[in-house]
Amino acid sequence: MKTRSKEYGNYNLIGRRVEDLRKERGIKQKDFIAQLQSAGLDINPTSFSKLEGQIRAATDREVYIIARVLGVKMEELFPKL
Repeated sequence: MKTRSKEYGNYNLIGRRVEDLRKERGIKQKDFIAQLQSAGLDINPTSFSKLEGQIRAATDREVYIIARVLGVKMEELFPKL
């Protein structure tokens, strides 16, 4: 899998964790986006990449569906503060 070429932003708290969980499961970004779309989240690759890169905010609906598709509690998407 490709490594991130740009630094993470600070527009959301979950992006880095979502990326880590997705990669731990060996899911390519395009396949994960397809899973999200099948679960009812209308998201395009650019928007999802920005979410993972923390350069755009994540909506509550996105957090909910991402957690559901990854099979984790929503709290697990957030860093320990």
